[in-house]
Amino acid sequence: MRRARRHNVEAGASSIGKNGPVIKDLNCGKKQKFAVITQALYSDPVDIETLRRAASSHGGLLTDELRRKVWPKLLNINAFDLPHRPGKDVRTNHKDCNQVILDVKRSMKRFPKGMPVSERGVLQQQLINIILEVLKGNPQLHYYQGYHDVAVTLLLVVGERMAIAMLHTLSNYHLRDFMDPTMDRTKHILNYLMPLLEQVDADLHDFMVRSEVGTIFALSWLITWYGHVLSVFNHTRRLYDFFLSSHPIMPIYLAASIVLHRKWEVMETECDMAMVHHLLSRMPEDLPYENLIRQSQDLFDRFPPSVLSKRAALQSCKSMSISTFKEFQLSILHQRPDSVLRRLHKSKGTASSKSALECSSQEAGLIQEKSQQWRSSNTLVKMAMWGLSATLGATVLAVAQTAMDWGPDLLQLF
Repeated sequence: MRRARRHNVEAGASSIGKNGPVIKDLNCGKKQKFAVITQALYSDPVDIETLRRAASSHGGLLTDELRRKVWPKLLNINAFDLPHRPGKDVRTNHKDCNQVILDVKRSMKRFPKGMPVSERGVLQQQLINIILEVLKGNPQLHYYQGYHDVAVTLLLVVGERMAIAMLHTLSNYHLRDFMDPTMDRTKHILNYLMPLLEQVDADLHDFMVRSEVGTIFALSWLITWYGHVLSVFNHTRRLYDFFLSSHPIMPIYLAASIVLHRKWEVMETECDMAMVHHLLSRMPEDLPYENLIRQSQDLFDRFPPSVLSKRAALQSCKSMSISTFKEFQLSILHQRPDSVLRRLHKSKGTASSKSALECSSQEAGLIQEKSQQWRSSNTLVKMAMWGLSATLGATVLAVAQTAMDWGPDLLQLF
C-alpha cells in the first residue's frame, strides 16, 4: 500500500489531508500550473482550495506576479480596499517605536545586495511604518524581535499597503501566539517538536533528549517563518507560499523535517547541549526544500496537532492560532474574483483608490526592477510564453519573470 501511494505521488496525484487538499508533486509543468492558478483566481467564488494546492505543491506560486494575486486571497484580503499609507503620527507616543527602529536598522542584510543606501533607506522607513501601523491598530498585540523579518518579506514581495493588510491578518491568526506579553504560547508551540520527532525516529529523539538541547534552536525558525535564517530570498518566498496555504503550526513540522534530514550530522556530534545546539542553529544553504515541504505535509497528515497534543499532554486550546484556524479557513472560502471586486469598487465611485491592486503590484514590481538593475551583471532574465487553456478563453499570455537570487547574509540576533 505504501508503494502504491508513492506511485500516486510521483504521478502527480492529489491527496486530501487534514491541512486541506495538497498536490504532493506537480509534473504538469509551469505552463499548466500557471493556467490552473489563473483559472482559480478568475472563478467566482475564487477557488481557494486550488490556490492552496498550488502554493503547497512543487515550485509554489512560480512568480512574484502570481504571489501578489494569490497571497491576498489566502488571507481573505480585498486588494481594492487596502489601508492607506501610514502618516507621520504613526510613530508618535508608540511604546515599541524605538525598538522597532533599532531592529529595522539591523535588518539591512535582508534587502537585496547592491541596493543603493538611499533606496534601502526608503524601504526601511516603510518597514518601520508598516509594523507600527499594525501594532497601533491592534493594541492587544505585543511586538517581538523577529516580527520585522516577516514584515520585510511581505514588503519586498507585495508592497507597502498590501503588506500592512497581510501583516494585520497574520498577526491576528498565524502569528498570534508569538504576540502575547509572555512567551508561554510560543513555548507551547515549540513543545510540539520533540513529540513529533519521537513518533518518527525514536533514536534521534532519544539522542536529543540525552543532549538536553531542548527546542530553543528552532525559536527563530518559528517566529520569523525562517526569514531570519535563510540566506537565499527565493527559498524564503517558497516557504511563505507553503506557510500561507497551511495550518499555522506547519513551521514546526518543517523544523522536524529539517532535523530528520540532518539526523546523521546530529548523531555524529558529541552528545552535548552546546554542541548539538550549535549544529542545529546553523541552517545549511543546500537543503532540499521541495522534499522537506513534501515531508512536512506528510508528517502533518500522519501526526496532526490533535494527535500530538494527546501524546504530549498538550492542549490545543492553549494556542490561539490553532483554536481559531477552523474559523479562519471558513472565512476565506467565499471571496469574489478581482474582476468583480474592481467593478464593485468602481460602482461605489471611490476614485481615490480605484487602482489599489495595480498600484500595489507596481510598487512591489518597482523594487524588483531596480534590484535587477543593481545586479544586472548576475541577473538572468527568463522569458517564457505560457498559453492559457481554452476554458480561460485566452489565446497567449507572455510572462516575464526576473529570476533574482537575493542573498541576504545571516543576521544573528538569537
